[in-house]
This record gives sequence, structure tokens and C-alpha cells, in this order.
Amino acid sequence: MVTIGMNYNVLPGKEETFENAFNKVVKAMDGMEGHSKTNMFCDINDKQHYLIVSDWSSKPAFDSFIASDTFKSVTNWGTEEILSGRPSHQVYGGDNPTGAGKCPVGAH
Repeated sequence: MVTIGMNYNVLPGKEETFENAFNKVVKAMDGMEGHSKTNMFCDINDKQHYLIVSDWSSKPAFDSFIASDTFKSVTNWGTEEILSGRPSHQVYGGDNPTGAGKCPVGAH
């Protein structure tokens, strides 16, 4: 099991658009092999910062999803001009070659 933390910064006024797109991503993840669960959190001090926490059987399973046509078909970050910068991903635990870490969200 590996947990992936995906950090996104959204342009002001695009929060609802991002959240709607995220719901499409979660629906697409539900059918992917290796996916367990995903939750999205919003920073209460910075309403444009989101952390998406996703549990997978392995990092390669997550990578396969990100590279899939399914993922590409439900994300519109560029065309909708939603993000204020490039997203960053962090691997927690599991097969993290840089050393296991704990997810910043206590319940995971």
C-alpha cells in the first residue's frame, strides 16, 4: 500500500470548477485496479490550496492511472485555466524509494 499526496494550487474563483473536476477524477479512479480510496482536503488558511490523498496498492498502479486515457479524459486543468502552478505529488510509505513517510493527514 502506498499513499500519494497531490498538492494543487487553484486560481481564485476557480475552486468550484476544480472541485467538480476532482469529482470526475474520483469516479474514474473507482474503476482503476490498485486504487483503494481518495479524499480531498482544502487548507482553511488558503482556500486555493488543496491536498488530495489517494491510497493505491503500489506507486506503479498510481502512475498507470495518471498516464491513462481515462485520467486525461476527466482532467481539464489547462483548458479551463484552473491551476495557478504545476501540481506536486508526494509518496508516503509503501514503496517510496526516498524513505517512508507518514501522510500529513492523521486518519491515513
